[in-house]
Amino acid sequence: MNVTLNIIGAGHVGRVLGRLFAQAEGTQGGKILVQDVLTRSMASAQAAVAFIGAGTPVDSYAALRHADVTLLAVSDDQIGPACAALVAEGRQAGAIVFHCSGALASNVLLAATQAGASVASAHPIRSFADPQQVAATFDGTFCGVEGDPLALAFLTPALIAIGARPVPIDPAAKTLYHAAAVFASNYLVTVLDAALRAYQAAGIPEAVARELAQPLVTEAVANVFRLGAAPALSGPIARGDSATVQRQQQAVQQWDASTGELYRALVAPTQDLARRKARR
Repeated sequence: MNVTLNIIGAGHVGRVLGRLFAQAEGTQGGKILVQDVLTRSMASAQAAVAFIGAGTPVDSYAALRHADVTLLAVSDDQIGPACAALVAEGRQAGAIVFHCSGALASNVLLAATQAGASVASAHPIRSFADPQQVAATFDGTFCGVEGDPLALAFLTPALIAIGARPVPIDPAAKTLYHAAAVFASNYLVTVLDAALRAYQAAGIPEAVARELAQPLVTEAVANVFRLGAAPALSGPIARGDSATVQRQQQAVQQWDASTGELYRALVAPTQDLARRKARR
């Protein structure tokens, strides 16, 4: 049996998932048919349809046809309003509605639930900065999923069909789950930016700074995933060299006050990590 899919909000995530669903076999051998695509403008909807390779661009909620499944790939603050606007059209009874937010649980889709829909969330755990590259390399991507059993009965095999690895998560801990991803990705970039700027402040050109930092970063990350965080820790705090840490903190503070505060904030949790390493 074929399944129709409408997409509301076709930025990077919506476009990638739309393309992958359109290309994959659906549940029980059927196809997932991308039907209508609604974004902030007709031009962006047309561009999304071109990327997906399927679907019809529409310019309003009223123009959306009934679909078996609706994907809300809008920003977090727009999920509730988008769901309410969808439900206002009165065609959601018996359908499935899901969103892709990592920070919000499926209960944000309460309006759809009250209208008789089954709801869920499916959060792909990776960066979507380059949609073409993500679509080409999506196989093996973990997706945190939670929601109504009926919605998950569709979503889980559909995600597996596009190469995803669904991971059930606790909806009550969704914000903490997403914070973990922010630590692993966004804040890591912030820390690396501080390192690259400090190298440059020490007189090293940016291109060379990146070359200097790359082996340190790749080896540290590889060790974390091979050994665990505590065993992977090295450097002055791991050695108990508090004098060096103090000098570094002062030097960074004098160079750039905000980066100095970042350095200071990282000292205590790194000391805790060093104590965990010592106990092993």
